[in-house]
Amino acid sequence: MTATAYAMVSLVRYRELKTRIALAAFIGCTAWFVVPSIWPPLWFAAVLATQALDWAVFRRFRLREDWQPDRLYVVLCCATTVLGVTVYAAMSAYMWFYGGDVGRVFAMVQCAGGLLHVSLHMHHARPILISAVAPHAAYFLGLPVFTAISTQNWQELLVSIGCILYMSHLVVTVRQSSSTTGALKSARDAEKSARRKAEVASAAKSDFLAVVSHEIRTPMNAVISAANLLRRTRLDSQQREHVSMLIDAGDVLMGLLNDVLDFSKIEAGKMELESADMVVRDRLSTIVRLWEPRALANGVRLKMRIAPDVPAAVRTDPLRVQQILFNLMSNAVKFTHEGEIRIEASWADGRLNMAVSDTGCGIPADRLGQIFNSFEQADVGTTRRYGGTGLGLAISRKLAELMGGSLSVQSVDGEGSTFTLSLPMTAVENAPAQPVRAVETRGSLAGRSILAADDHEVNRRILQLLLEPHGCRLTLVENGAEALEAASGQRFDAILMDMQMPVMDGLEATRRIRAGETNGDTPVIALTANALDVHRAAWDAAGVHAFLTKPIDPVLLATTLAQACAVERPRAESAVA
Repeated sequence: MTATAYAMVSLVRYRELKTRIALAAFIGCTAWFVVPSIWPPLWFAAVLATQALDWAVFRRFRLREDWQPDRLYVVLCCATTVLGVTVYAAMSAYMWFYGGDVGRVFAMVQCAGGLLHVSLHMHHARPILISAVAPHAAYFLGLPVFTAISTQNWQELLVSIGCILYMSHLVVTVRQSSSTTGALKSARDAEKSARRKAEVASAAKSDFLAVVSHEIRTPMNAVISAANLLRRTRLDSQQREHVSMLIDAGDVLMGLLNDVLDFSKIEAGKMELESADMVVRDRLSTIVRLWEPRALANGVRLKMRIAPDVPAAVRTDPLRVQQILFNLMSNAVKFTHEGEIRIEASWADGRLNMAVSDTGCGIPADRLGQIFNSFEQADVGTTRRYGGTGLGLAISRKLAELMGGSLSVQSVDGEGSTFTLSLPMTAVENAPAQPVRAVETRGSLAGRSILAADDHEVNRRILQLLLEPHGCRLTLVENGAEALEAASGQRFDAILMDMQMPVMDGLEATRRIRAGETNGDTPVIALTANALDVHRAAWDAAGVHAFLTKPIDPVLLATTLAQACAVERPRAESAVA
């Protein structure tokens, strides 16, 4: 017998202690009313004493559910149970012999109820069940048999036969209840096991995605950064075309990687939304500006229209709104080869409605229901002709739903499609102007001293090629320990820190630099291929100024560094020039 079974019985008996005492009080009062004497109060006092003993003996199982009793303690538990039930059911004998016909019926009902109660609630531990059933059964069967023998009225045995039939049905009921309970327990155990396996699998998937993201971003950083650097050199038209193809392919690869990571986060319920002010016209103009060159290259006009009643600014998650619109515009440009693409915004009932319409190939009616499914595209040949994972629309709809809105589509095959994004938003009065991302950094970085830690030689070379033209002094180190050593002897205007490095990782190095005096207030910018939310949270906890991911965006890197270097902070007196 497992310790859990005894613990379960003990818990049940503890929970029902007040009920048993209240029921004993009712039985005692009823017995005294039917046959007034000193015995009902004495019986109730005995019940209280045996229930206190029962509470004390079984208490050890409640204190330690995993405690395994020895044979002697099991005997003690059984003896306590026999004593308690014998005393509790003794009132049925008093009512049988002194209560007349009413008392005899009351006695049988009390015994039948006691048998039902202990059978259903104590079947987990068989020794305890037998110890509880035996006294009830002795009263239940013994009283009619004793009366039949003592009075020579053998018809009394019919009562015993009825009791035997009742107990037979009770045995069947208890077996069925025990079987059902066992099946439920097995189902719960299987569900817990499956949930644990799913959690382990989910953790393994997250770890795998983190590794894949890091391992892909590291070489892609070299590919895309080298291509951007090559484009700055003097190239003929054919070479420039080759470089553009290289950069476009790199952008596509990074888009696919980001889609997979976003989809994984949404599935795991780890997608976090932010709330900030968004200037509607500025955000839509940014989308148009990004896609207009590619649309014009396809011979397609791109138009924007904002209804007069649309608020100038709203409160929402600007990044996710831009991500959804970016996906919709990407599809519109991809599948439209003539005519025009329109992006329109309207306001109704506290919702901002943004529609992206095109005059492209459209979607067949029988495929409209599937295009928002994961890895689905409107045509089996779409992936071959246009590329993509089929995740863009699935991610966009899930993001819209997470934000409390919706994403719907209307389309006519061969005529075009209209995707409508509807999101609940709060209008913002006197919203501040959105900061301009691209600022002049060449002059603002001139003469600045920057420390950069990265264990990859190619990455260090790329940083050198990207930043030295800005006129800054760059100190390159290979790991966090070297960064800590350099930061302890020289004052820097900004520090670029990788995450995964040998000897000492970037997080630990950042924490130690923060605790030092020379560069304790120097802005640290995380520049890493670890791009998941958990990594961003770890950097935030370390106290970084900004979080940038690889592949490196040259403009964003220079802008972030310029902003970091512009932050005013006191010069440490102990700093070494």
